[in-house]
Amino acid sequence: MQSLPFGQTGRMTTRIGFGAWAIGGTWGEVSVEDAKATLHAALDEGMTFIDTADVYGDGRSERIIREVLTERGGERPFVATKAGRRLDPHLAEGYTGVNLEAFIDRSLTNLGVERLDLVQLHCPPTPVYANGEVFAALEAIKAKGKIADYGVSVETVEEARTAIRQPGVVSVQIIYNLFRMKPAEVFFPEATAANVAVIARVPLASGLLTGKMSRESTFAADDHRSFNRNGEAFDKGETFSGVPFEVALEAVEELRALVPEGVTMAAFALRWILMEEAVTVVIPGAKSPAQARANAVAAGLPALSGEVMAAAREVYDRRIKAHVYGSW
Repeated sequence: MQSLPFGQTGRMTTRIGFGAWAIGGTWGEVSVEDAKATLHAALDEGMTFIDTADVYGDGRSERIIREVLTERGGERPFVATKAGRRLDPHLAEGYTGVNLEAFIDRSLTNLGVERLDLVQLHCPPTPVYANGEVFAALEAIKAKGKIADYGVSVETVEEARTAIRQPGVVSVQIIYNLFRMKPAEVFFPEATAANVAVIARVPLASGLLTGKMSRESTFAADDHRSFNRNGEAFDKGETFSGVPFEVALEAVEELRALVPEGVTMAAFALRWILMEEAVTVVIPGAKSPAQARANAVAAGLPALSGEVMAAAREVYDRRIKAHVYGSW
């Protein structure tokens, strides 16, 4: 599996990593045993990057990662977590050094380490990205040895562009997939110029781009695809990438014709993301070992042709762009 430098950090990471939201919560029930087996499978496939957050299952995801890595021993993968969403209410003024350090201390305990590889501000209110005092606080925590590096997770391209003006930001996590192409046009050239790592999240549009959903698909009550379709709990763009479900299903049917024979639609969607050189690592989630192994397959697929890339873009322009471009 190909690896790339992770921005300015001196670390390397495989281009396909493991998104640990689903093993934490709000994706339906996943037992601890299944969660651990899924992460083991991803690491067995060679993935060296894990992305989590302190609020995924109220720390459950972080604790499962600690248990798995303890069981495995040996060289640890790169583990990125996030902080900020424990604030209640979640307001810009809550992003203080005291609060952030408390969240980081909790993650250190959950993950069983003395220093976090990477902590990311977890989609904070927009004004936070321009607030130098917040990033000065992160620098102070870094100076204490509690974090190696820090970055941000964002909802919008403009938030990403603002964040990389902060000199200590080493990475930006942003939604990028066949339904969200704007980052490549507006943000990725700037990230590359600044040597900032790009983490592509929600790569399968909450499962839509697996090609396995239909109008009859249902979701558990504790699954965000059931309770957050209109942004009731957090940003609407995190669920189905903000695309209306029926519209997305129609686009998926058109994209299905572009998938090479013998390749799953999910692997195709991940390979499409890897065609973008600015993307350092893509972090599909998984709820079973089979899903984790299927995600890894994308790393070995041949490059997509120019014709296929153009056809995918045409579907986006005609069916999807009007629903997402102005919001994110």
